Amino acid sequence: MSQFDKLEDPRRRLLVEALALGLFSTAMPARVGLAQGIFGNRLERLPPGQSVYRLSGTVTVNGTAATLQTKVRPGDTVETGERSEIIFVVGGHAMILRDQGRLEIEGTKQASASLLIRGLRLLTGKLLSVSRNTTMRVITATATIGIRGTGWYAESEPAQTYFCNCYGVIDVTAKRDPQSRTTVQSTHHDRPLYILGSSAEGKAIRDAPFINHTDQELMLIERLVGRTPPFVFPRGDYGSPRRDY
Repeated sequence: MSQFDKLEDPRRRLLVEALALGLFSTAMPARVGLAQGIFGNRLERLPPGQSVYRLSGTVTVNGTAATLQTKVRPGDTVETGERSEIIFVVGGHAMILRDQGRLEIEGTKQASASLLIRGLRLLTGKLLSVSRNTTMRVITATATIGIRGTGWYAESEPAQTYFCNCYGVIDVTAKRDPQSRTTVQSTHHDRPLYILGSSAEGKAIRDAPFINHTDQELMLIERLVGRTPPFVFPRGDYGSPRRDY
């Protein structure tokens, strides 16, 4: 059975198929138009001044209900409710914050209008993020991660963090156990990790499986900032673990 057949939401299945087959080019315009009609936006770089690509459910920015016209900037706090999600861009960073998440974006807006992110605090929830040639710090409930320009996925819970360095280089330290630290250089999801809140000294970082995010989603958010992922995956069925929608 194709992995696409396991996606219950037919709109999501269409998007994943279209992304995997490279349909958001000049080829097969009928299916491109159908997918764009379903999701309401063209899959291309967001225009200057636009932050939000798509949202669903209950999403707030600094406590105010978000819309497609909402601007997201360094210093803002983005929150999602149950069965909610937002896909957005800040400068050269593109992100998908899933349901029941709270994300604090650290940084300042320069007079030149470039948006520089110093760090991200994912206090709860699940976040997929891409950046390039940028360093910053990511803080979760149990970990501090130094990002050296990469694509990554994190799930922050009180007792542990799941972190996949999809590509690039990261430095990871357990917040409650500084002896637990490691550097991961990844080409394609090479070493996902669990970072525990409580463990024996030096044992808080453990290898983890690849879960809950896909190359198609990485391709989507890289496209929103005018890039493509630094790897190639099959144009047909993609056999990675699926995410729950």
